[in-house]
Amino acid sequence: MNSVSYLFLGFVLASTATRWLLSLRQSSHVSAHRDQVPAPFAAQITLDDHRKAADYTVARGRLGRLDIALDALLLLIFTLGGGISYLDSLWGRLDWSQPLRGTAVILSTFALTSIVGLPLSLWSTFRIEARFGFNRMTLSLYCKDLLKSWALGLAIGTPLIFIVLFLMERAGTAWWMYAWLLWLGFSLLMTWAWPALFAPLFNKFIPLKDATLAERINALLSRCGFASEGVFVMDGSTRSSHGNAYFTGLGRHKRIVFFDTLLGTLTPDEIEAVLAHELGHYSLHHVRQRLVLSFVLGFVAFAALGVLAKWPGFYTSLGVQDPSPHAALLLFMLALAPFTYFLTPLGAWWSRRHEFQADEFASQHSNAHELGVALTKLYKDNATTLTPDALHSAFYDSHPPALVRIANLERLARSAG
Repeated sequence: MNSVSYLFLGFVLASTATRWLLSLRQSSHVSAHRDQVPAPFAAQITLDDHRKAADYTVARGRLGRLDIALDALLLLIFTLGGGISYLDSLWGRLDWSQPLRGTAVILSTFALTSIVGLPLSLWSTFRIEARFGFNRMTLSLYCKDLLKSWALGLAIGTPLIFIVLFLMERAGTAWWMYAWLLWLGFSLLMTWAWPALFAPLFNKFIPLKDATLAERINALLSRCGFASEGVFVMDGSTRSSHGNAYFTGLGRHKRIVFFDTLLGTLTPDEIEAVLAHELGHYSLHHVRQRLVLSFVLGFVAFAALGVLAKWPGFYTSLGVQDPSPHAALLLFMLALAPFTYFLTPLGAWWSRRHEFQADEFASQHSNAHELGVALTKLYKDNATTLTPDALHSAFYDSHPPALVRIANLERLARSAG
């Protein structure tokens, strides 16, 4: 090991320790406030519901810490432990030419990671989610979804990895620019294709049948100047009792999706308020901003890989003795996470800022109080803790803490009133 190896190891240990300690803080804080419902929610959430949310958070945190340790262990095995080199040597026995051999090495690495993490996924679904009354998925459906995901990943990922490795090997020094353009086009294509082609492989999407609610939603869309392919209901209840709503797609192919579990919980006023919030993200260009940022960060990442791929020390410092395009790509993808982990709070802060802005948009086009009532119902139904640890929340949460968000919505409601 050299200085770069120790630097990498230091970041792995520091990020792992931080993730572990933040998880412990979250569990400890939530447990300490388990027996008292915060005053603003006392009328809508019972003590039993509050305790359920606390226990659910603690149980998920306990499993999450195992996942954190497993992530770090696999990362070190594949890099400093020589796992990538070992897989490369195994595939080398077939005497495949590049970039086919490199594609096989990368796909097998991801496959092994997925298989090793499978027991934790099963425990989460059939023990924790089932224990708290959320899981509605049978083992048969779980296996079907898993096989579909793997097949889809192979169908989409194999040609993409193959082309990137081909560019790395034969496109000269500017290969990373071509690879970035390929990734950019692929990202846009998937944003368009996922709702239309791939999501229906896992769920059923039917047009909203409630004519009164549909008319009300269309009126809101018209007020906000928003056009979409339509409003759809997804059979989320076949897998979980968790409720949600989202937008997906690009341009004229945007669609609005409600989980059937959500429609069974909220009133029309509350559904309209939730939808107005989601419309705020589009009207305020949050989705576009995030796409642009991802493209910029992707450009920087590919440029950095273009430099690192030419440096022999990059490979030897991370456990690979024989430099190759696939080793460079795989090492970069694996090693990037520990070095960028401590930027996580910036992304979370930016996301929470967008949520506040979308709430304000909803207050202007719908009813902020109804949005607050709807969110409180979702907190209750999804067993979301009302008392997160402040540091954990600041580090990770893409949405404002419940107390802060509801207080802000009530302020907006008073202003509108």
